[in-house]
Amino acid sequence: MVLHKGTASDPDRKTGANPLYAGAYPALAANIRLPHDSLAEDPLPPDTALQLVRDELMLDGNARLNLATFVTTWMEPQARELMAECVDKNMIDKDEYPQTAELERRCVNILADLWHAPDPTAIMGCSTTGSSEACMLAGMALKRRWSKLGRTGKPNLVMGANVQVCWEKFCEYWEVEPRLVPMDGDRFHLTADEAIARCDENTIGVVAILGSTFDGSYEPVAEIAAALDGLAERSGWDIPVHVDGASGAMIAPFLDPELSWDFRLPRVASINTSGHKYGLVYPGVGWVLWRDKDALPEELVFNVNYLGGDMPTFALNFSRPGAEVAAQYYTFVRLGREGFRAVQQASRDVATQLADGIAELGPFRLLTRGDQLPVFAFTTKPDVEGFDVFDVSRRLRERGWLVPAYTFPENRTDLAVLRIVVRNGFTHDLAELLLADLRRLLPELDHGPRRRTAFHH
Repeated sequence: MVLHKGTASDPDRKTGANPLYAGAYPALAANIRLPHDSLAEDPLPPDTALQLVRDELMLDGNARLNLATFVTTWMEPQARELMAECVDKNMIDKDEYPQTAELERRCVNILADLWHAPDPTAIMGCSTTGSSEACMLAGMALKRRWSKLGRTGKPNLVMGANVQVCWEKFCEYWEVEPRLVPMDGDRFHLTADEAIARCDENTIGVVAILGSTFDGSYEPVAEIAAALDGLAERSGWDIPVHVDGASGAMIAPFLDPELSWDFRLPRVASINTSGHKYGLVYPGVGWVLWRDKDALPEELVFNVNYLGGDMPTFALNFSRPGAEVAAQYYTFVRLGREGFRAVQQASRDVATQLADGIAELGPFRLLTRGDQLPVFAFTTKPDVEGFDVFDVSRRLRERGWLVPAYTFPENRTDLAVLRIVVRNGFTHDLAELLLADLRRLLPELDHGPRRRTAFHH
């Protein structure tokens, strides 16, 4: 979560609200002052409190027009109803809510089947609050497995510089050396050769990303695993692979069934995904699975006696609502394989057609085109001098579109791009509206060499 600090910027702000907000007591509105740093002395009527908070939240962007986030922004009314019914259930209390626990178990089994677990009865897995917690748990298992080998050096983890920040957090929190493979030229993610070059006897694992957040591309998991197989034969270093499938692990099983990236590869020890990304569930729920008990050291699993029941648990969090797990199971029940395939294919179709449309506008060059994750990145061509990607992002925001502009990591900080994430609910019609707005603003932006600093996200 984001850390917040500081005091109110205007301690002398005036009180008062629309008197009609106060319902039967309009005089109350004259003294309403929303709390910024401390609680008010008196309560407010529920409708008044609701309206006042809603007023402030209007300043947020429209989630449906947010093309920056991977997180699900639309679910069916039936799913929202089910979540409301389950929001008061404590997921950790499996003795009191055994059927919610059963739904979690079924979800783990469904994912094990999707990811081709060699022995479904041996799979180990659990829900989490999201992919970040799932990655932390997978990293802990990698480190504990390595520690049992009796090595004396500092453990290290090999991954591309395009990894999500949670992996850098893991390395900092658990004292693991991050061996980040920098981008180079037009290589924007990890390759087998670059991974092997950084491995040694103290490497606890290699993280391969099925769907880079920078450009939506898949990393070559099978090639990385094969290279590690060769390294094991030459050196005896048995280095496992963790697949960070935060997004792609819910895309590839349906759209790329022949792609070898999952437990079909013996080198893959664990996989995580975000239920609240292309798992099509509101935040926050994630999943992490290990291929068998050997991949998850048993000492990391705690048996907790809680409210009358004894249960195994492996988590960084404890109490959390069962609503998201229920919603994930609802989505599995609702869609089935063909439904998931149709939804994900629709997103990919919108992404590829939108990417082609942007390329046809003239000033932009595509880095990817949305044919892996339904995500693509593009930048301005070298001869475009009148504006940059930050100008485009700022002007699109004036129309309500949230399209992030950012620079790539170390070694390619010279490359600034725009990225569009297409999710369920972003239609061809909306894509056409975005293209129309881009066409409209380009003549306004292109006035020769820029004379000012662009807004940066």
